[in-house]
Amino acid sequence: MNNHRVQGSIIISIPLQLANAISQQLHHFLPSKYCCTSSPRVWNRCCSAQNKMENQDLSKFTIKGEPQSLQNKISQIHMAGPSKLQVIADFDGTLTRYFINGSRGQTSHGLLQQGNPEYDAKRQALYEYYHPLEFSPTVPLEEKTKLMEEWWGKTHGLLIEGGLTYDAIKKSVSNALIAFRDGVVELFEFLEERDIPVLIFSAGLADIIEEVLRQKVHKSFKNVKIVSNRMVFDKDGHLVSFKGKTIHSLNKNEHALDMAAPLHEHFGDTDGPNYDNASVKNRTNVLLLGDHIGDLGMSDGLKYETRISVGFLNDNVENNLDNYRNAFDIVYLNDAPMWGVVELVSQLCSNEAQ
Repeated sequence: MNNHRVQGSIIISIPLQLANAISQQLHHFLPSKYCCTSSPRVWNRCCSAQNKMENQDLSKFTIKGEPQSLQNKISQIHMAGPSKLQVIADFDGTLTRYFINGSRGQTSHGLLQQGNPEYDAKRQALYEYYHPLEFSPTVPLEEKTKLMEEWWGKTHGLLIEGGLTYDAIKKSVSNALIAFRDGVVELFEFLEERDIPVLIFSAGLADIIEEVLRQKVHKSFKNVKIVSNRMVFDKDGHLVSFKGKTIHSLNKNEHALDMAAPLHEHFGDTDGPNYDNASVKNRTNVLLLGDHIGDLGMSDGLKYETRISVGFLNDNVENNLDNYRNAFDIVYLNDAPMWGVVELVSQLCSNEAQ
């Protein structure tokens, strides 16, 4: 592995034999060449990410068969610089792992246990009724949107009626089968180092996502905002209401950005950059991460100039690969780690000309 210095930064090149091995198995692979930062902490993370990428099973990822289009997007974002870039990411099944030790991982909404079996059962019954409708190809979009609003409204009502407490959220997360993909922390640290905002869009519950970050990562990131449903608790920690308009699976996009709050405000850390909504919307280059084709809608409402979309196809690969390849610029298969995205952002932010 060759090291170089450019303008005071250390740059690391992927070994030629790795690039050759990849190109032999994937006709349209575009390896990133550089990992650069002035921070020793992030430099160490990047070295680790580079090493782990080399050890990955190549069958776990593929790339859409339009390499020139992707390369053009990479060059355009790189030329505009980090100050014009934002990252938009789905949470469940994108930042988190789909499988954990051979079992289906839990979602941020599905892990919640109220401490009241009667209301847990009622919420499960709603899931069993509405979830098939959410993915039904025969239900028109307008009708489906109304059904999702109905489902989320009933579920939120049960959480309030059933006496949900913040202590129950903490206990639920502690007992949950949920984990971040390898490389997510390194990705967040790299982006934080370069003041690139991350918007986490979720139709779940912001308070649970924050608790998952708190318990599983043990730190906050000053560049992260969560666009999700936020709870209001009374002084005794009981849920009393929800803030603002409901965000469900069919309307989670930048139109809902006004509901987002910086993650560090809720972690008691007010230092660092303040990414107001206007400044985020002025970042017109987007790296979008999702695990459903519908996640491509997360950038709706943003007048972006260039968008690179990355899709995680976690399961049922054979039946869905063609659709994902046609929809996303890059597709990672079989619950792949986040190292490929770490490589991509290091290329987008490299000091080296593309």
